Amino acid sequence: MRKILFVILFFTAPSFAQNDADEFGKFNNFNTAVLSGNIKKEEAVKQFDTLIKTAAHYIATRKQIEIEKQPWIFPLKGYNYRAIGGTNGNGYYDKGYKYLDGNRHLAHPAHDIFINDKNQDCLDDKTHQPVSVLAVKNGIVIACTNEWEPASNLRGGKYIWIYHQDGTITYYAHNRAIFVSPGQWVKQGEKIAEVGRSGYNAYKKRSPTHLHFSAFRLINGLPVPYNCYAQLKTASKS
Repeated sequence: MRKILFVILFFTAPSFAQNDADEFGKFNNFNTAVLSGNIKKEEAVKQFDTLIKTAAHYIATRKQIEIEKQPWIFPLKGYNYRAIGGTNGNGYYDKGYKYLDGNRHLAHPAHDIFINDKNQDCLDDKTHQPVSVLAVKNGIVIACTNEWEPASNLRGGKYIWIYHQDGTITYYAHNRAIFVSPGQWVKQGEKIAEVGRSGYNAYKKRSPTHLHFSAFRLINGLPVPYNCYAQLKTASKS
């Protein structure tokens, strides 16, 4: 009965109700526990399976699957794949990465997308405005945080995890501000954050201002990163 009520409330209100937000807030709390290493692996596997099924059930029970463009929308407004660091995406390195290692992994299963910001004020040097971070496709926010302190050793800083209609997950890190909440449905191309310098390494002067972007598939019940350079290269500029 509760699941049925959850769906009805979501569709009859212009924004999600507090009880609905709390349901997805459980995923947010779980992700925080993983990052801080405060959950045992066996229990984490069980919890992730339950929580991701909640997100999948929500998408499956929407009135209709919303149409999205193919290919992706590029995750930084006004930029394209040429802003990706390295050569032909060679900055991506996922060897040894495990989601349940939280903040302890040494890999870089992501593409860093750099903005024009020589003075590191988080503003584009040409427009003198923040750079918008966009959802590459439709999905539901399953975890995010808008809080980060420079003394923190967490590498993602202010981050967002989005679960998508096709069962994949995308991750957006180092933001300066986030404009979404757990349980919120976002449409392809929607502004979800602004590029920043939050995160243990991203905050340091040696690091140019960038978005840390990752994509994951669910394999054996857990998120496993994959190299999405091809999708980013063909993504539409917004």
